[in-house]
Amino acid sequence: MAEYKLELKGVSKSFPGVKALDHVQLSVRPGSVLALMGENGAGKSTLMKCLFGIYSMDEGQIYIDGEPVTIKDPDDAMKKGIAMVHQELQPVPARSIAENMYLGRFPVKKIGPIQMIDHKTMNEESERWLKELGLDFDVKQPLGNLSVGQMQCVEIAKAVSHNAQVIIFDEPSSSLSDKEVDFLFKIMNDLRDKGVAMIYISHKMDEIKRIADDVQIMRDGTYIGTWPAKDLTTDDIITKMVGRELTQVYPEHKHEIGEVIMEVENYCSIHEKSFQNVSFNLRKGEILGFGGLVGAQRTELMEAIFGIRNLTAGTIRVHGQEVKIKKPADAMKAGIGMITEDRRGNGIFGCLSIKDNVGVSVYNKFLKSGFVLDHPAINKVVDESIEKLSIKTPSKETHIENLSGGNQQKVIVSRWLANDPDILIMDEPTRGIDVGAKHEIYEIMEDLASQGKAIIMISSEMAELLGMSDRIYVMCAGKMRGEITDPADMTQEKVMSYATQF
Repeated sequence: MAEYKLELKGVSKSFPGVKALDHVQLSVRPGSVLALMGENGAGKSTLMKCLFGIYSMDEGQIYIDGEPVTIKDPDDAMKKGIAMVHQELQPVPARSIAENMYLGRFPVKKIGPIQMIDHKTMNEESERWLKELGLDFDVKQPLGNLSVGQMQCVEIAKAVSHNAQVIIFDEPSSSLSDKEVDFLFKIMNDLRDKGVAMIYISHKMDEIKRIADDVQIMRDGTYIGTWPAKDLTTDDIITKMVGRELTQVYPEHKHEIGEVIMEVENYCSIHEKSFQNVSFNLRKGEILGFGGLVGAQRTELMEAIFGIRNLTAGTIRVHGQEVKIKKPADAMKAGIGMITEDRRGNGIFGCLSIKDNVGVSVYNKFLKSGFVLDHPAINKVVDESIEKLSIKTPSKETHIENLSGGNQQKVIVSRWLANDPDILIMDEPTRGIDVGAKHEIYEIMEDLASQGKAIIMISSEMAELLGMSDRIYVMCAGKMRGEITDPADMTQEKVMSYATQF
C-alpha cells in the first residue's frame, strides 16, 4: 500500500503575465489532515483547481495510491474519489436539500419509455448520508431554510456521498460560528477515522493547530516545505508564509482621536427581529469596533446607515448636520463609504478590470465636457492606488476575479480611497485573507485614521477586534448591549459578556 493517498509532483501553471505555480509538490497520507497555507496569491487555490480539474496543468503529475492519473474536469475528479468543499457556496436555495446534494447526478427511474428523477431514492440516500455525519435535516425542505453553516455541512455531506477518499476544504469556516466550527471539526475527525485524506486551506492559526496533522506552506507559487503541525508555532508558520518576521501583527496606534463626526440615534429596522433602538457615535480619527456573535445584526445596522436597508425610525447626523439616507448615493454624498462583508457577492465586479473596479465610484469626478470619461486622469488614480497599496497584478486591465482575495480587498479599499470619504465602514475587512495581507490592511486602516478618517470595523475575529479598536460597541440580537472605552477592559471576556446578553 502506498504511503500517500494523494501526491502532486512538479506542478506548474502560468496565466498571461504571471506564473502562478512553479514546480509545486504536495502529498497527503490517508486518514490525515494536511493544512495548506500561504499568503493570498501564493498559489494554493490554483493548485487545488489543478487537482480538481478546473484548470489544466502546464506541467506535473497527479498520483492516487501511488498510481499516476489524469484528471480532465471536476466530474472526472469526483469519479476518481476527489471532492472539494468550496469557500464560496453556490447553492440553489429554492430547491430541496436532497436536490442540491444530487445536482447534476440525479438518480433516475423508467416509467415506460420515459426517464424521470427517482425522488424516493434521492431523498433516502440524502438522508442516509446526512445521518452518517450526525445531521438531522428534513431533506425535502428548501436548502434556503438553512443557515450558511448548515449549508456548509450539507456541502460536506455531498462530498462524502461521492465516496470521496480525498476531500479539499477551501476556507470552510470563513462564514461559520465557533459552535459550527466545532461541529465541522467533529465531522472531519470522523472522516479521518475512516481513512479519508483531507486538505484544509485556512488562514486561521488556531484552527490549524486544532485540526491539522501536517502543514504545507507555499509562497509566491513555490513549495516551501511540509512539517508536522505539532512542531510548528504560530510565529513559525507566519515567518515561513511571508518570508519575513512580522514583529507586530497590529500596528501601533499613533492616530489622534478628535471630535464626534457622526451620531446615530434610535435606529430601528422595518424588520422586528433585526436591530432596534440602536444609538452610537463615531469620532474623527477613530477606529470604532463592533463586536457580537452571529445574528447580532451588526451588518444589517451598517447597511441601513449606508442606505441599503429601510428604517421605521432613527436619525443620523454627520458633522452635526442631520442627513437623510435612503440609498447608497445619499450616504456617499454625506461622505460615507462601505466595504461589504461578502467581497465576491457584492463587493467586486468580477468580470471587470481593476481600473473599472477602482474607478466606478469616481467616474462622475472625471468627466470632460460633462459626459466623456477622462481616461488619463482615471489611469493616474488607479496607478497610484496600485503602487500605494502594493496590489499584486500584471496590469490595471487585469480582471479583478483573477486576483487573490487579499489583493481584491485592496482594490475595494482603493475604490473608496479614490472617493475620499470621511467615514469608512469596513465589514469583516480581513475575512478570507492571509496574515501578511491582513497586516497590510491594518496598516492602511492606521494610515487612514492618522489622516483623520473615521473607521467603523465589524469583526468576528476577537484578536482583530481587540487589537485594532480604539473603542468597542457590542451588539446582541439587534440590541446595543455595551460600550468598552477603557483599553484595560478590552478583553475577550468583557466582549463575550455583552455579546451573550439576550
